[in-house]
Amino acid sequence: MEKVKVAVIGTGNISNNHIQSYLNNPNAELVALCDIDAGRVRMMGEKYGVKRLFTDEAEMFREMPEIDAVSVCAWNSAHAPCAIAALEAGKHVLCEKPMALSAAQAVEMEEAAKKAGKLLMVGFVRRFEKGSALLRDLVQQDFFGELYYAKATYLRRNGNPGGWFGDKSRSGGGPLIDLGVHVIDLTRYLMGNPNPVSVYGATFQKLFNRPGIRTTKAYRSVSAGGRDVCDVEDLASAMIRFDNGAVLQVEAAFSLNLKQDTGSVQLFGTKGGAKLSPELELYSDMNGYMTDITPVCPPESFTEEFQSEINHFVDCVRTGEPCRAPASDGVQIMRILDAVYESARTGHEVLLG
Repeated sequence: MEKVKVAVIGTGNISNNHIQSYLNNPNAELVALCDIDAGRVRMMGEKYGVKRLFTDEAEMFREMPEIDAVSVCAWNSAHAPCAIAALEAGKHVLCEKPMALSAAQAVEMEEAAKKAGKLLMVGFVRRFEKGSALLRDLVQQDFFGELYYAKATYLRRNGNPGGWFGDKSRSGGGPLIDLGVHVIDLTRYLMGNPNPVSVYGATFQKLFNRPGIRTTKAYRSVSAGGRDVCDVEDLASAMIRFDNGAVLQVEAAFSLNLKQDTGSVQLFGTKGGAKLSPELELYSDMNGYMTDITPVCPPESFTEEFQSEINHFVDCVRTGEPCRAPASDGVQIMRILDAVYESARTGHEVLLG
């Protein structure tokens, strides 16, 4: 395969990172865009010089059998149907996070990939940070000893994106499934991908999208579909136990009365600890003294992380390189998210077999 011929399904904000990364990859050729919003896909086609534009992925696959792979960047509710359609059409798929609306949908996607014999990669972009790679290497070198506790936070003071993100029918939930998925996956990945065995969670709908608040800083997204509602949680908190005995504490919020937005992953082991937020700090001891270490590891922009992710996907398709974010990991994350929402609904711990 000289170049991987790629199409992007869904042309909202996140698609810009995919499109630009494909255009910057010498081994990829962006050949088509697809979106249910004809005006949106036409605008994006003009912006990036893409001529083949569609409003239906099935039509695109019929008319362009030469497509090798697709990025699915549509609403969360469209991830499973779009990915499965692409896989059944014989295409490799990179699906944005979260993988689906539920673990059941994620399993259907994984099974479709196995049946088609095609790659299904999940867009866990934070796995491709330099800091994450350094931490993963240190874990493998036993810098931390036994990793038995971790904390993952992604909190915004006034950060409801609006549009479909606040519409549960399209998003599947609020900050837990949108922001928390990033740090839950990254923490689990750094800890060696242990399997979850139990979850206790709570969600809150108190501040919603802070209607009436005037601010110079807000997060706004493409509001497609003619609906702009907010029926998702604005805060989620959970404790996750893994089969190796480790525990992860998670907090994710769109709207919370705190001083400033914050996000971090913290690891705690018997030999050392770490915090990635996004700068990387390490905590250990040296010659009998407690020591703080700051590795030379400049934080990257999301643009650089996405480029690394897309480069990896293209290499996997071209050369069969082992995928760093396989569908099986996406399924496990969806099981965790399902369990948090179920625990929040019932007020009880959820056991995972």
